[in-house]
Amino acid sequence: MRGFITRLLITALGLWLAANVVHGITVTGWESLVIAALVLGLVNAIVRPLLVILTLPITFLTLGLFLLVVNGLSFAFAAAIVPGFHVATLGSAILGALVVSVTGWFANSFIGSSGRFERVHRIEISGRRLDE
Repeated sequence: MRGFITRLLITALGLWLAANVVHGITVTGWESLVIAALVLGLVNAIVRPLLVILTLPITFLTLGLFLLVVNGLSFAFAAAIVPGFHVATLGSAILGALVVSVTGWFANSFIGSSGRFERVHRIEISGRRLDE
């Protein structure tokens, strides 16, 4: 449960960042932000895999770049469901999905499977070992 809440907050942070960085994305209130993060997680778990399978031929033709459009469509679909979360265009949905993905990737790199923050005890650089 702790990992779920941590990842939900990370997604909410990414949505907040996308709303502040990308023109055309608005989120009104923290309640809408948390609900949008939850709905985006559900859409990415249920709808997005279906879209990926249905668009597989065009994804092959574009060497995978069409997955950016699929992510943007999932983002826009989540915005259509949640009141208080609006996306103006498909372009801003694609950029917003990219911001949320990069934010989630970066933040989740510090989070373990249990939802706790992890740190590195040993770092090796060019054959050298650095201990804390």
